[in-house]
Amino acid sequence: MLKPDQRLVIHFSEQINKLNGKMGHGVLRYSRNPIACAVDFNHGGCSTRELLGFGPDVPVVSSVAQAVDVGGEVLVLGMAPSGGRLPPEMVAEVDLAVASGMSVVNGLHEQLEPRYPDLKEGQWVWDIRREPQSLGIAWARAAGLSNRRALLVGTDMAVGKMTAGLEIWHASLKREIRAEFLATGQIGILISGKGIPLDAIRVDYACGAVEGMVMDAADAQLVIVEGQGSIVHPGSTSTLPLIRGSCPTHLVLCHRAGMTELDTVGVAIRVPPLNEIIALYEDLASACGAFTRPLTAGIALNTAHLDADDAARAVAQIQDETGRLVVDPVRDGADALVDALMR
Repeated sequence: MLKPDQRLVIHFSEQINKLNGKMGHGVLRYSRNPIACAVDFNHGGCSTRELLGFGPDVPVVSSVAQAVDVGGEVLVLGMAPSGGRLPPEMVAEVDLAVASGMSVVNGLHEQLEPRYPDLKEGQWVWDIRREPQSLGIAWARAAGLSNRRALLVGTDMAVGKMTAGLEIWHASLKREIRAEFLATGQIGILISGKGIPLDAIRVDYACGAVEGMVMDAADAQLVIVEGQGSIVHPGSTSTLPLIRGSCPTHLVLCHRAGMTELDTVGVAIRVPPLNEIIALYEDLASACGAFTRPLTAGIALNTAHLDADDAARAVAQIQDETGRLVVDPVRDGADALVDALMR
C-alpha cells in the first residue's frame, strides 16, 4: 500500500524525545520514504535533528493541521504507548488526517481501519498488527537449514534490537553477503515492507509464524531475525517463539550502556551480569541438548545517550567484564559483528 515516494508525517504525540517514540525514531532513521515533517504537541518549531541528532532534518509541527499545510500524505503513528492503544488526545488528530485525505500507518494493537469505512479512492489505513492467515505450529524445521541464523536478544525492551539487526543487515549487503532481515514488529515491518507482527499472533501459532518466515528465507546465507522483549522482563512472552521458530545458530545480545535496572518496568528489577544472561539464552535455545547450542557473536551496545568518550569507555568496560566482542553498531558500524557471524 505504501508507495516509496509518498511523504510521511510521523506523529509522536508527546514522545519525540522519549523511549516510547521508538516507532517514529525507527522510521525517521531507516525509512526510504521522504519525511514531510514530524508532529509533537510539545516541540513545535524545533527540528528533528535538533531534538534527536539523527536522520533527515525535518521540521517539527504541533498538530496534524499544520502537517497538512507542509504537504504530508501518510500519517505514521510514531509513538508506542503502554498497552498499544490510541491515546484519547490522538483520536481527533487521526480523524483530521483522514478527513484531509491522508492515509494512515498504524502500529498500535488497536485496529483503526473499521473506524474509517468511507475512505477516498487511493486512501488506506494499514493496521500492521494483524495476525497472518493460515498459521500452524512449529516443527523445528529451521534446525535443518545450512545457513546462519542470527537472533537479536536483549536485556530489556527498547534497547535497540531492531536497530542492531538493521545495521548488521545493511553492513552484510554492502559486503555482498546474501542476507535477509526478518521483521517481527511493527517498526521493522514498515521499514522493510514485510514480516510478522509477533505480538499480534496467538501463542499456539507464534513459533510456527517465525518458522515459516525463516523457511521462506532458506536461500539466504545470513538470516537476521529481529528480536522482541527480553527473557528477564516480567511482561515479555516473545523470546521462546523467536528461539524455537528460528532455531538460531547465533545470538547477538543487545544492551543499553549503564543500565543496571530494567528501564521499561515500573518496579526495580536488577539486570543480571551480561554473561549470565547470555548463558541463559544459550541454555534456552539448546533445551538441554535437544537442539544445537547457538554461539553468541557479540554484544550490541546502545550508547546513543552518551558522548563519544563516554561511549568508548562503556564499550571497553563491558569488553573487560565479559571478555566478548562489544560494538555500538550505529556509532561504530556493524562490520565486526558481521565478521563474527560469518566466521
